[in-house]
Amino acid sequence: MDDLTTARLVLHPLSAGEAEQVLGGRADRSVRWADGYPAEGDLSAARRFLATCADSGDPRPFGTYGIRLREDGRTIGGVDFHGRPDEDGCVTIGYGLVPAAHGNGYASEALRALLAFARTQGVGSVLGDTDVGNVASRRVMAAAGMRLTAETEQLAFYRIDWEDAI
Repeated sequence: MDDLTTARLVLHPLSAGEAEQVLGGRADRSVRWADGYPAEGDLSAARRFLATCADSGDPRPFGTYGIRLREDGRTIGGVDFHGRPDEDGCVTIGYGLVPAAHGNGYASEALRALLAFARTQGVGSVLGDTDVGNVASRRVMAAAGMRLTAETEQLAFYRIDWEDAI
């Protein structure tokens, strides 16, 4: 599977071997990680990806992607699908960046790219959630076209739908 590229980023689909490296905390010599990578969210995504691989096979392209800077190739975070689309064509996404990468628009750029890719793959809707108090993440989802659909004391739930899904 090919990388997804944006103006400043490369979204690299992780293989099972690369997900195991994330869990082990060590990349091979060809990959550079920013300080703070992998974070807990990256570890959780790698575990989920490997569990899916073991249970039902490699879910790519609906797997986990490392977010790399185009300028130097450093991995600064991750964005992922929480599995293949369900019977209604819906997927759930997640994303996160190392603290040093916050405030540069990278999360918005990565999320927009993943949403555009999902749409080309025939996905009809995408779900995401964040902590209620995570204002930056809420802004990222809203800026990418996702709308707030529900809120609990802890979480805010977002969704985007496309009527013209394949």
